[in-house]
Amino acid sequence: MLIDTHCHLQDKRFAGDLEAVLDRAQEAGVAYALVVGSDLATSREACELAQKYPQLFAIVGVHPHDSKDADRATFDEIRKLAAQERVVALGEMGLDYHYDFSPRKIQQRVFRYQIGLARELGLPIVIHDREAHADTMAILKEEKAEEVGGVLHCYSGSWEMARECIKMGFYISIAGPVTFANAKKLVQVVENLPLEHLLVETDAPYLTPVPHRGKRNEPAYVRHVAEAIARIKGIAVEEVEEQTTANAIKLFGLPVEK
Repeated sequence: MLIDTHCHLQDKRFAGDLEAVLDRAQEAGVAYALVVGSDLATSREACELAQKYPQLFAIVGVHPHDSKDADRATFDEIRKLAAQERVVALGEMGLDYHYDFSPRKIQQRVFRYQIGLARELGLPIVIHDREAHADTMAILKEEKAEEVGGVLHCYSGSWEMARECIKMGFYISIAGPVTFANAKKLVQVVENLPLEHLLVETDAPYLTPVPHRGKRNEPAYVRHVAEAIARIKGIAVEEVEEQTTANAIKLFGLPVEK
């Protein structure tokens, strides 16, 4: 089986057919999916979905885009949500210097705060890093993030950076771009990355893999990511399934059986 370790099923694009989306995931062998919040509202919605559907778990936190709107009251609520049984991590948190929807200093401050909150709550972290590799690594090291552990989701950095991350005990999550024709750097990462440090995800509804590129992404399509990894590494897709599932269960403490 597979686990989609990062999706946004609370997105309005799933409002009309979520049940069908979940059925297709089961049919594709995607047994579980982790629904990730980006602000307080979407974190609440992630928790509601995890309570409703046994194949879903929730991750709660504040995305760098939304950092400027987060205050003490926001994190008081995030702390309460994180105490729920089916919440398995904090995130997605981090830095996004591509859009700069929040000022960089605020992004950095909120990122640091959430690492501290994860330490307080005993939860791993899910990291968003877009065009901010140096500052992301600096903050992870300065805040001793290896003490909480976590994953760099939808990885876009170099193999050298990935190697530093796995030295700190972090996992690297691979998404749909690994199937794109221009994914040379990501292919190199996958070639070098030990399976024991690898996760798979969709980031649905975004970043739809080939052969569905241009359409809405959904958890069933994480199988295309696993198949691409197997081709790149020259191994059976079953080996990718088995190891990435074991990795997800271990990192997030999922109360499920392989």
